[in-house]
Amino acid sequence: MSTTVHPEVTWAQRSSDSEPERNYLYVNLKTPDVPKADAKLDITPTNVSFTGTSGKGVTYSVSLDLYGEIDPENSKVHHTDREVELVLRKKELKMEYWPRLLKEAKKAHFLKTDFDKWVDEDEQDEAAEDDYANNFGGFGGEDGGGLSNIDFSKLGGMGGAGGMPDLNALAGMAGGAPGAEGDEEDDDLPDLEEADGKSKIQEIS
Repeated sequence: MSTTVHPEVTWAQRSSDSEPERNYLYVNLKTPDVPKADAKLDITPTNVSFTGTSGKGVTYSVSLDLYGEIDPENSKVHHTDREVELVLRKKELKMEYWPRLLKEAKKAHFLKTDFDKWVDEDEQDEAAEDDYANNFGGFGGEDGGGLSNIDFSKLGGMGGAGGMPDLNALAGMAGGAPGAEGDEEDDDLPDLEEADGKSKIQEIS
């Protein structure tokens, strides 16, 4: 009998008020041993939903109602044997970070900040300039740079204290500060099949 669980979800972000390709969310769904054939991913401007069954009979399912809107047509996905990596372009150009990933300020036990890729809002240009300049030029095009060209391990700049996020930001990034507005979990699990009329997401092999 298949067991259904939330996958672990990690995330980080970058922002820009003038360059769309530098204004994105990095979301990682930990879905070990889930083949593409048994996975369904649906990305809309306000939601990311995934379901997939591993070779061991574990079904991973999650629905993320996002804090703000994204641009599905200029977002990318890379499915591996261990995880699903998403680069989601934020629709609104602004320097301010999203205060959290999810629309509602609820603590989700499966959602965590990706410390390896996180940098402070006011230090992001210095920490990630080279990676952006060299790898994100073709963010929205079929022939542009994709996840396979990005060294995500270099996006964080976490070598010293200067790259560490402040505690208030982390609390928001994790879905809301503990105790701030409850500890409810996001258990909405809608049909995740990509429907006609929804923007097609570029798949990176």
